[in-house]
Amino acid sequence: MFDQKIINDIQNIIGYTFKNQELLEQAFTRRSYSMENGGEHNEVLEFIGDKALDVAIVKILSEEFGYFNKSEQRRSNYYYSPKVYDGTFSSDKDEGELTEIKKRIVKKTTLSDAIDNLGLQHYLIMGRGDRKKHVERSNSTKEDLFEAIIGAIALDSRWDLNMIQETVENMIEIDDIIGSDEDSYIEEIQNWSLKHYDVLPDYSVCNYLPSEMNFGTPDWAKPNTMWSVINQCKRGVFDSNTKYASLLILEDVPCCFIGYGNSKNQAKEEASRLAYEYLDEHDLLWTIQDEIENPCKRMSVNQLETLARRGYFSLPTYNFCEDHDEDGNPVWKCECHIEEENVFGWSTASSKKDAKKDAAWIMLKHVLDMEEN
Repeated sequence: MFDQKIINDIQNIIGYTFKNQELLEQAFTRRSYSMENGGEHNEVLEFIGDKALDVAIVKILSEEFGYFNKSEQRRSNYYYSPKVYDGTFSSDKDEGELTEIKKRIVKKTTLSDAIDNLGLQHYLIMGRGDRKKHVERSNSTKEDLFEAIIGAIALDSRWDLNMIQETVENMIEIDDIIGSDEDSYIEEIQNWSLKHYDVLPDYSVCNYLPSEMNFGTPDWAKPNTMWSVINQCKRGVFDSNTKYASLLILEDVPCCFIGYGNSKNQAKEEASRLAYEYLDEHDLLWTIQDEIENPCKRMSVNQLETLARRGYFSLPTYNFCEDHDEDGNPVWKCECHIEEENVFGWSTASSKKDAKKDAAWIMLKHVLDMEEN
């Protein structure tokens, strides 16, 4: 069974500290162990966790895409309707779209992948049969474990929905799943950041309050502050209906981007749009490195010519010299040069073709600013 070190390790991983540590241990205990040794197993916690997870995901999606409407009068033909829309709730996504997103989040592979990524399956308490079959490798087993953990937290926190939600967001990359099927500026910026820096962009989101109520609002979210001047902000438009602000910071980009919206996703989308337009305006969106998907020596001659024909530089020239080694075998030397570059690609090979290919590869790595292996 668990010692205190294991309990502490698991709590650090999931981001929740149990008041009743017996519930944590029960969440990891399989029926096979209970049948052999007695005690409770995790199946009832799975049932509770399944329902708690549903509620937490609905809360997450309502905060991400939903917002309350302000009071307003609607005009109908030539008169104002007396009907006032006060405190009603709207969403950027309709019921069908929200249902599809929820399905992606709670499906078996998502939950089992989360357990895999966190390494929690290795803490399972199992009977001999389960250990022999290595059931900890099964997606179903890992899905059950995820739900049991959430069920244990629901009971331990006395159904504190904020605690449940926070743990779910610690264990699952919700933002990646929400944006996975969307053709949006968020996705464009994520792809750009991953391609150039192998990291996801850094978003911060906060509640946005009117100026007379903004004591708890971070400085970056407020207009006309010294923070904005120092960090060269590109800022979106906000109005009285604005609920959220989102700050986007990108690697090696000298300014930051702040979007506003009625939902968290809308604010992030606006910040991403500002970033996309900035990158496009400064010719950073598409660089020479993006032109060649898989640079390689085998295709280096053709790839170098492709870059030239797309206007990055003039066509490369090749100069050859034939020599022989001490055994009389031919040795070809090749020089590759591009007029705009101060570098020459030199290579020696037993054939003219290989010498040209090697010289082109040296030059291709130079123009693409590739690190030497």
